[in-house]
Parts: sequence; C-alpha cells; structure tokens
Amino acid sequence: MSIFVDENTKVVYQGLTGSQGRFYGLLNREYGTQVVAGTNPKKAGTDVEGIPIFASVGEAVKETGATASCVFIPAPGVRDAVMDAAAGGVEFIVVITEGVPAHDEAWFFNVLKRDYPNVQLLGPNCPGIISPGKANIGITAGHIAKAGGPVGIVSRSGTLTYQALYELKQQDIGVTTCVGVGGDPVPGTSFIDCLRAFEADPETKAVMMIGEIGGTAEEEAAEFIKSSMSKPVVAYVAGVTAPPGKKMGHAGAIVSGGKGTAAAKMDALRDAGAQVGLNPTEAGELMVGVVAGL
Repeated sequence: MSIFVDENTKVVYQGLTGSQGRFYGLLNREYGTQVVAGTNPKKAGTDVEGIPIFASVGEAVKETGATASCVFIPAPGVRDAVMDAAAGGVEFIVVITEGVPAHDEAWFFNVLKRDYPNVQLLGPNCPGIISPGKANIGITAGHIAKAGGPVGIVSRSGTLTYQALYELKQQDIGVTTCVGVGGDPVPGTSFIDCLRAFEADPETKAVMMIGEIGGTAEEEAAEFIKSSMSKPVVAYVAGVTAPPGKKMGHAGAIVSGGKGTAAAKMDALRDAGAQVGLNPTEAGELMVGVVAGL
C-alpha cells in the first residue's frame, strides 16, 4: 500500500497555467499521476494540454471528482488557495510554494484544524509526496524512486528527500511512500502524522526519517517512536556543524537558546531505539541491514 496518495488519487493543480505549475503538473501526469484539472479564475474554460481549467477547486471537484490539490500559487495567494481547496472538497492539499508568510501559515493551519478536520495539509515549502509507481504530486524526480516497498520515508529537507530516495534505489530498496513535510515553522503535516500512517500501513515494514536542526519536531517524533512504533526506524539529522543563531536554509532550521541542535536530536532518536546515520549514505547502509532482517 501507500500513505495519503495512490493510483486512485485525482489531483487538481492550483496554478497549472503558470510556468512552474504547468511544468510539474505535466511532468506528474507523465509519471502516471491522475492530473484531472487546473484552476485559474481568469482562464476558466481553457485547458493545458487537455487538462481542463476551472475557476475554483469546488468546480473542479464537481466536474472531475478530484480528491487532492497541489498548490503552485505565488506566496501572497497561498492563503486563499488553501481555503479554496478545503472549501472545494479535496481531502489532501500539497503546498509547494516557498516564502509563505508565517502568520498566513499559522492562520490556515488553525482554520483547517478547526473547520476542516478531515483535510490533510502537506507543506508549505515542501517537495511534495510520491508513492512510487502510483502517484507523484510535487517536484520530486520520479526516476530516483524505486517502487515496491518496504520502506517509508519522511523528511524535512527537500534535497535530502531526493538523496534518501536515491540512496535506497542504489541499494535496490523500494519505497511505499516518500513524504517531504517541508522545513517551515508551521508545517501542515508532522513527522508524527507520517510515522503514525506508516505504522498503520501493512506494506511499510521500516521507516527512514530525515530531520534537521531547529525546533522540537525530531524530539517529539522520538517520543512517538519510543511509545508507539513497532517498526524499525533509521534516521539522519542534518546540521551537525551549524552555528547557533544562524538560520540554515529553512525558516525553521535555526538553533537558539542551546536548543534544536543536531546532537540533541540524534541522542533523542537513539534513546528511542532508532538507528542514526552520521550522513545520508550511512543511513542508507543502515537501512540495508534493517531490510535484510525483516
């Protein structure tokens, strides 16, 4: 199986008529994803290489049965785009856009939790999600992912998401689903959300988790692993040499007040029973041993 998306997922691309939305929307369709619609109020009634454009997500859902949305709207419009998707009836919203104001993220995160509890938000500022051989929503290169399980991947870093997929493919290890949760301060989907879903998925037998400095997400994930995970976890935490007080790449990747360091996160994960690699390649090698023992 897979988590969140599969071959039956029908996706509407908000921003399909823009250059980035068009490029990745068509690339995802070429991969095999059911890209059934796009939205642009000014271009409703047109199409992008046969994909119909609607004025709103609600209209797209009504006409195509779309169940998920992928947002390629510029940052100032993301707040309205997320609410259009939720009100329109999709169950899963993937926001690729970076640079979304933190107060907007906090606002729509809380509105979704309050008014649309059945809607799962992924992102903002994330590479998306891929269930290899079934669906690819976002900007992940499909050819670096091997289908067939038995490993699930969850990562805060986009680049390291790709490397994790590639490291496992090099070892001939397949993936059920790979989720890039993004590195912004208010992510819609957490490590724990993904770990819980992987724990419940019968085809996912082990999990690779990629963390980074800043915040407490990895420590919280470690507590969940210790209390609620029966499946083995291999982890890697980026940023061992990051200097305190300096943001490293992501808005959420900052060590402050002596908290959020890679070393502390690695210690917490080890204490929870996870195997921790010192670099992505070592994490991949550790997963080889885990898979061999399944």
